[in-house]
Amino acid sequence: MTTDAPEFSRAVREQLLEAIATTVQARFFDPKFNGRNWQTLVQLAREGILQATNPVDFESRVQNLLEQLAVQPVGFFHRSRAKFPVHHVLRATLYPHDGAWVFEDVQEDGPAFAAQIKPGDTLLAVNDKPVAPPEPVRFPAGAPASILIRRRNGNEERIVPQALPPDEARRNSVRTALLENGVGYLKITRFPGLVGVDMARDIDAAVQTLAECRSLVVDLRGNPGGGSANLRLMSYLTPDKRPVGYSLTRPRAERGYRREELAQFRRIPTNKLALIGLAVRFKFADKSIVVVTEGLKPPKCQCRVVLLANEHTVSGAEIVVGFAKDHGLARLVGTRTAGRLYGWSSFPIQQDYRLTIPVSNYITWEGRCFEGTGIEPDFEVPFSPEAAWDGRDLQLEEGAKIAASL
Repeated sequence: MTTDAPEFSRAVREQLLEAIATTVQARFFDPKFNGRNWQTLVQLAREGILQATNPVDFESRVQNLLEQLAVQPVGFFHRSRAKFPVHHVLRATLYPHDGAWVFEDVQEDGPAFAAQIKPGDTLLAVNDKPVAPPEPVRFPAGAPASILIRRRNGNEERIVPQALPPDEARRNSVRTALLENGVGYLKITRFPGLVGVDMARDIDAAVQTLAECRSLVVDLRGNPGGGSANLRLMSYLTPDKRPVGYSLTRPRAERGYRREELAQFRRIPTNKLALIGLAVRFKFADKSIVVVTEGLKPPKCQCRVVLLANEHTVSGAEIVVGFAKDHGLARLVGTRTAGRLYGWSSFPIQQDYRLTIPVSNYITWEGRCFEGTGIEPDFEVPFSPEAAWDGRDLQLEEGAKIAASL
């Protein structure tokens, strides 16, 4: 397609840029635009964007403009060229090592685990295209992708990953095990579902399985967050009904607010029928909402908890880690979390384009923002590809050792 084509004429490009600028101006979460002058940025970039020689070049120039806001996530793409990150497709994360991407977290609810990929295996190519750091790995949307991996034993293998059925994937999102010295192990790979009724029930069952353990290791490594089921996990960390933090939208930030007057989300419903009342309550309310723990009966292991987190612990999972850190509810082991807690939305733009921008901030009840900085562990234990090649997990080993001493 050339710039002379009617569907991508200069007039069309002008309309697209105007729609993008207007949407960001109206919906971006921060009324101060992260210290940038958005209108000036648009004007400075305008002519260069409109001179784009083709749609792909146009997208790239718009992306460069959005990135000047210095926040994540931002994105502009045509639906036909949408790409997804590796954790979205494989339910796994990658670690840069000696010029290659090594698998770090391989979640039990995803295609990588189903393909028997292990931490320490190396991702060599996607659809026959070699991949290597620092270029992030992306998968095309709407089409199966083949990957070439090198196993820990050196053998190379081509795989077409297959997604698990949704119900099976959710069941595999929570796993328990009994470690030595009376230590329980609870791994949660994500928090699926907007409200998380089913996931909260799964967490209840897992905690009950570990009810007699004297201490607990909770593994949130590689957890990308999701819905509100993280509230159930936080509620098992303290018997109190304690404010965790709140989301803050652009309209509320502009009007001013007192955190005590914001709407509160205090309990995950016990069944999906109760979701109707919840939907009615929040349908027309501003989405600036305080989260408060549920005041559950404390398990035996409460106050003797170790949390595992790493640079791939994101969003709702980071909220859990930050809550534990702020209130001294768990020892943190691993590496600094990602520092990605903005709530975001994807807006349709004409011509089948979509725009992704942050629409809400997250602030702890103590007034802290972890965006861009993450949460530092109490005990720094980096991922070791060499240990993974030997089948060892140094972060889990250290976490279990600390839990046994509590």
